[in-house]
Amino acid sequence: MGIKKYKPTSPGRRGMTATDKAQVTADRPFKKLVSSKHRKQGRNNNGRITSRFRGGGHKRLYRKIDFKRDNYGVPGKVATVEYDPNRTAYIALIHFADGDKRYIIAPEGLQVGDTVISSAKADIKPGNSMPLSAIPVGTIIHNVEIKIGRGGQLVRTAGAGARLMAREGAWTQIRLPSGEVRRVHIKCRATIGTISNGEQGNVHIGKAGRTRWLGRRPHNRGVVMNPVDHPMGGGEGRTSGGRHPVTPWGKPTKGYRTRHNKRTDVFIVSRRKK
Repeated sequence: MGIKKYKPTSPGRRGMTATDKAQVTADRPFKKLVSSKHRKQGRNNNGRITSRFRGGGHKRLYRKIDFKRDNYGVPGKVATVEYDPNRTAYIALIHFADGDKRYIIAPEGLQVGDTVISSAKADIKPGNSMPLSAIPVGTIIHNVEIKIGRGGQLVRTAGAGARLMAREGAWTQIRLPSGEVRRVHIKCRATIGTISNGEQGNVHIGKAGRTRWLGRRPHNRGVVMNPVDHPMGGGEGRTSGGRHPVTPWGKPTKGYRTRHNKRTDVFIVSRRKK
């Protein structure tokens, strides 16, 4: 696992890097586990832009990932490790002993031929899924459920890993990659290990076109707009806005808190921001 550098054959190639994909063993997905993916391009159901600066990008097929890991007690063998255009982490195709085939998020160190299982009595090995009640305190985990049976919703990006900090009664405390400590029920499941492709965050894009391949359009600043388009626009010559940074609709930005979900505040032991 490492970063691949390119020769400076053009200004765009100079400084461009990519992951070497040494862990990847297949270049085509398993046909029965893919589906077409409609690109919304930042539009809502009325066709109006609700998320700016999105659109274009390369076509993608969606890989159906098993976040629930509900094939309990059935061992499975890793058939391939694959690239997924819809996420930063690699995915692994698992052939289970009962004939079932599923994709899971591939943890770091998982190789073709390894065996994984979803069971409360599983070994503490990367790729094994088990309830938090059966995982030793201090273990690195990912794909963490926050509602029993819903499937993993936390810690699913490349290189991420949470740590099981403590267990008290029917609840555990988990330190998330952001630094937040959160209470999760012991019946919720998690997968052992750190997620693969940890070098992904060190990749240098290199040129504007490569960002367009990802479906991201150019982002223009508010201070270069006209006053009719942005509260920070206008002025004679170059200006810095004349006020604290805001969105086009006047809401403060750069550190302004927008969280209003008081219903789940009780589960947060320590916030990522003090």
